[in-house]
Amino acid sequence: MPAPVCLIENEGEGLRTVESALDILRRIKQPVVVVAVVGLYRTGKSYLMNRLAGQQSGFALGRTIETKTKGIWMWCVPHPSKQGHTLLLLDTEGLGDVNKGDSKNDAWIFCLAVLLSSTLVYNSRGTIDNDAVEKLHYVTEITDHVQIKSACARDEYGDEEDCKFVRFFPDFIWAVRDFTLERNIEGRDVNEDEYLDYALQLKKGQSTKVLTYNQPRQCIRNFFPTRKCFTFPFPTLMKKMTNLDSMAEADLLPEFLDVAERFCSNVFEVSRVKTVQGGQEVTGSQFSHLVKIYVDTINSGSIPCLENAVVAMADIENQLAVDAGFQLYEQAMGNLSKTFPTDLETVSAEHLRLNGLAMQEFHKNSFKDEGEKYMRQLEEKVSQLYKQLNTLNKEASEELCRKVLLELYEPMAVNIQQGSYAKSGGYEIYCRDRDAMVAEYKQHDKKGMKGEQVLEEFLQEKNAEANSILKADQRLTEADKMMAEAKEREKVQEQKIIAMEQRHQALERALEDLRLSREQDLRRLKEKMEEEKQLQHEELERAMESKLKEYKEMMEKGLKDQANILGQEISAGKQKRSGLEEQFILP
Repeated sequence: MPAPVCLIENEGEGLRTVESALDILRRIKQPVVVVAVVGLYRTGKSYLMNRLAGQQSGFALGRTIETKTKGIWMWCVPHPSKQGHTLLLLDTEGLGDVNKGDSKNDAWIFCLAVLLSSTLVYNSRGTIDNDAVEKLHYVTEITDHVQIKSACARDEYGDEEDCKFVRFFPDFIWAVRDFTLERNIEGRDVNEDEYLDYALQLKKGQSTKVLTYNQPRQCIRNFFPTRKCFTFPFPTLMKKMTNLDSMAEADLLPEFLDVAERFCSNVFEVSRVKTVQGGQEVTGSQFSHLVKIYVDTINSGSIPCLENAVVAMADIENQLAVDAGFQLYEQAMGNLSKTFPTDLETVSAEHLRLNGLAMQEFHKNSFKDEGEKYMRQLEEKVSQLYKQLNTLNKEASEELCRKVLLELYEPMAVNIQQGSYAKSGGYEIYCRDRDAMVAEYKQHDKKGMKGEQVLEEFLQEKNAEANSILKADQRLTEADKMMAEAKEREKVQEQKIIAMEQRHQALERALEDLRLSREQDLRRLKEKMEEEKQLQHEELERAMESKLKEYKEMMEKGLKDQANILGQEISAGKQKRSGLEEQFILP
């Protein structure tokens, strides 16, 4: 993308996805690292996004008190340090714009940034004081605007706990712009992360005032698995600030450039691929579904649900995966059908090979196929087409074989018409010609699946003709004729047995194809399930690491009440982890 485009419009009638932007995302098959920036309007959010894109300009930088970015804009660029990945940057409209006068709209913009990103950058100016934390009140409202489980699941398992959001929410970076203070706490110089942790410290006590003070800080601790801070000094002289997007780097202060470089490097190296519930990595195409699902849910008046979004996205992706797998099978088998008739072994071998490739393509693109619903759908579609192709192959075989037999029989038909066999010794000549014709027919190398059956039917049809010639042959005695009739019946019976054997082999081959296909499918399914379990395990481990870090800090600060709550959450997480580990060793 040479420049950003609007992904979600926010003009008058509420939020609306932009189809042309979704089309761009649908073409991205790589995993996406999604970085979203949020913050009060006119705090310089867009400049940070342009730096991450490696460009001087792109996202609009306002030069007046009027906010420039409306809705959510996106910019997709190749990831500078993760090969085969796309860096997807989201610039959101400024929060708290007095011209909007709609705090609910701001809350939805903030929630969408949280739901869509793998790294959330909160941009503010000045310092991280109580006023700055309180302006981040949107974080305290997340649980009112986002659900993890569907309503029926909550009814069954109870209310959701804030601590569970940490498994699914992005990493958090607080970018403090125009920072002029010294980072000194109680006479000790501290780094940026220590400065942030100090600002997010909880107070002891249970009074209303303390609870109000702690709430946004506790939410940031509960919701985001990691926290990082960068304090940016002024980038240039105040009088030049309005031309920031057109200034050369040489005109910017070295101290500012140093922080900007560290900020970008951290985002490039640390930011994770966007995942959804279950730890599944998301491609640009899958991300397009998430965007539309969340925005449509908000517009319907409902609350976005992580579980429902994954289910809806899985339905879309799995149907596309079925179509992709089937298209691969259908196209290649269609090419094979152009060679019909062909032998059963060739068709069977190609079916097994292509069925494996189709399932491989399906599992590569499938997404949380609960109950193997969509895998079974692909199996059924492949099976039906295989049956149809076998029918076409049989029909082509029958048509060709009858044509070959008629061509080979043509000289005999002329002899019959001319009465060449209607004489003494004619039956012997007839049998010789017929046996020669059958031998030549059997040498034909492309008879296909019904070669023996068509020959059996042909000999049955000509049986009356042979008997007629036999009875008219005056050179043969009655005993000779009886013996010859017995041989005719025997010959037909032998061919019938050969034809039955061919049909039996076809049936056995079909059953073997079914067994091998099923084994192949189950093997790939098991591999897919193990992969998904591993992703769930990693997702849970990240959350556990975050909680353990919080627990240690709470204990050190003497916040035993909060530490006890965290301890219970950690114990529950360990039990869940044990359950996943048991699943890993299931046969």
